[in-house]
Amino acid sequence: MGREVRGGLVTFFTMAYIIALNPLIIGTAADKNGNLVTGKPKFSDAAMTVLNDGNVTQSKLMVAAATALIAGLMTILMGVWGRFPLALATGLGLNALLAFVLAPQMTWPQAMGLVVWEGILVTLLVLTGVREAIFRAVPGALRSAISVGIGLFVTLVGMVSAGVVRQGSGTPLQLGIGGSLMGWPLAVCILAFILLIILWARKVPGAMLISMVVASVAAVILENTLHIGVRLGDKNPTGWSPNGPALPKWSDFATPDLGLLGRIDLFGAFAPDGVFRPGYVLGLVLIVFSLLLADFFDTMGTVVAVGAEADLLDEEGNPPHLREILLVDSLGAVAGGLGSVSSNTSYVESTAGVAEGARTGFASVVTGLAFLASIILAPVVSMVPAEAAAPVLAFVGFLMMSQVTNVDWSDVEVGVPAFLTIILMPFAYSITTGIGAGFVIYVLIKLLVGKAKQVHPLMWGVAAAFLVYFAQGVLMGLIDKI
Repeated sequence: MGREVRGGLVTFFTMAYIIALNPLIIGTAADKNGNLVTGKPKFSDAAMTVLNDGNVTQSKLMVAAATALIAGLMTILMGVWGRFPLALATGLGLNALLAFVLAPQMTWPQAMGLVVWEGILVTLLVLTGVREAIFRAVPGALRSAISVGIGLFVTLVGMVSAGVVRQGSGTPLQLGIGGSLMGWPLAVCILAFILLIILWARKVPGAMLISMVVASVAAVILENTLHIGVRLGDKNPTGWSPNGPALPKWSDFATPDLGLLGRIDLFGAFAPDGVFRPGYVLGLVLIVFSLLLADFFDTMGTVVAVGAEADLLDEEGNPPHLREILLVDSLGAVAGGLGSVSSNTSYVESTAGVAEGARTGFASVVTGLAFLASIILAPVVSMVPAEAAAPVLAFVGFLMMSQVTNVDWSDVEVGVPAFLTIILMPFAYSITTGIGAGFVIYVLIKLLVGKAKQVHPLMWGVAAAFLVYFAQGVLMGLIDKI
């Protein structure tokens, strides 16, 4: 039981950043009328140049509360019903698509209505058995590649969030600042990683949680002593990310405002101006399809990775209670839309909790309760900087690399698709892209070498869907001409 509690808390602290990050995306973006998700105007002047700071601040606080609430409820549901150590919260990437692509074309309630529709469609796929059947149709080598690719992906996520690797002046990425590791935040990150390795090697229970707590305490002491500040783009490059680990004030603990719940319009998005335009609706359908595909296969990759790390997969590589897991995840999209926080999906950071020892749904219940507590205790959660969580994510990547031996690299027919799956997840910064590329190339190679009969029928349909996904830019251009 203690192991489950530690695992649940580690999962929470590695993904608690979403409580601070989602408000910066959903809470600050304006819809086509210039209104925030709260319904209040983002700008205080008619020219839309001067921010209404009061409205923006209120919007961010409301999004933070709703984000924690929906994540807590759905993660507890995953623990009780799905009985799997998997946590859910607002999906990154999905929320950006909603804020910067959909909202500018319609009102926020209409955009959230589309999220609800996407969740309903995915739920229907689960109830009809289609989603589960596709999950089981994926070859074993590609499942192992998905686990390895996700390991590299979470490692890169941690390193980028902590600033260990950053965009260079002449290179896509570079080490630290100009090729050097500078500043106290990075020193905390590196020392926490070394501490984690030592504790793990000595088989100390709670190694990951201990390293995060020690790093967070050190960060608070350094910030309150040296006043390092927060890193904002190129400003203060040696600062903390994404928030400063300052001690909270009593005034920060305010009563949460949950007024965003239920602010949806299910049908207005299809005719936002009161006029039905076929080209516009086709464009919306393609966007919803992209949301659905990303939600669908991000979850598949995450479930495989968590199950493999926890050694919970059966001989065919399937986790227990698969249908229940997929159903809870699908309902997460519906709940995210109803809560006005964007689609909730399974988080790959759950692998950190599994690495700490989580094996059952009780760990998810612990994570969910921590999210619910953070509705009020958000200032305490914000004390944990990215530099404290990044070492855990990097170490999880190391642990997940062991799955690479399950791929027969001497067989080009599975080796090349597995290779593309692995490298494109971190390189394209997308789990869905890696899975899609691997699936399409796998089907194509089997077809060209005359072994099409070896491909499961559902894989053909999935590969075709991914071709549409990858060509959506071209298709949107054609639709705009209708």
